[in-house]
Order: sequence, then structure tokens, then C-alpha cells
Amino acid sequence: MNSFQGIIARLKPQYFWDVDISKIDDQLSARLIIERIFNLGNIDEINLIIEFYGRDRVVEVLMNLNYLDPKTFNFIWKFFKIPAKKFRCYTTKRLKNQHWNS
Repeated sequence: MNSFQGIIARLKPQYFWDVDISKIDDQLSARLIIERIFNLGNIDEINLIIEFYGRDRVVEVLMNLNYLDPKTFNFIWKFFKIPAKKFRCYTTKRLKNQHWNS
């Protein structure tokens, strides 16, 4: 199945400004799609992603991301009711804050 007819067709193309959207494969690019929607999407799109990939796969991807901005991270661990310490981005925080976070 052409992924452009799958989940990608139901999402805003602006989320994928840096890639050729017609070449995104729903399964091979699951990490990219999940990460972008949780960072940029709204609750309806988040629910669509969970419905499409399943809760377990979405949680697995999110838990293994190296970085999530603090606001998105806070939403995710509360939304899924998973302790923050179980997320890779929590356990591998940067040692030095960026100048805009100081």
C-alpha cells in the first residue's frame, strides 16, 4: 500500500516539511511520524496515531526517543501514566543547559 494513502494522508503535510512526503512509508517511518505528531499535532491527531499504530508501539517509540522538549515530555508521561524515569530522554538529559533554558 502506498503510504500516502495511509496515515500520512490524514495528517498535515506541514509536519513533514523537511522530507518528501510521498516517499514516507507508514511502517518504516513510524518513529518520525509518531515523534512529529506528539511534538506538533493536536489531541485528535495524537489519538489517530495511537489508533493506527497501537498504544504499545507508540509508547515504545516515545520511551526510546533521545530528546523531547519539556512541555511535550510532561504531556506524554502524564497522558500514558508512565513514570518519567522510564523514558530515555529523562535519563539522558543534557549535562549543560542550553542558553535559552537557563
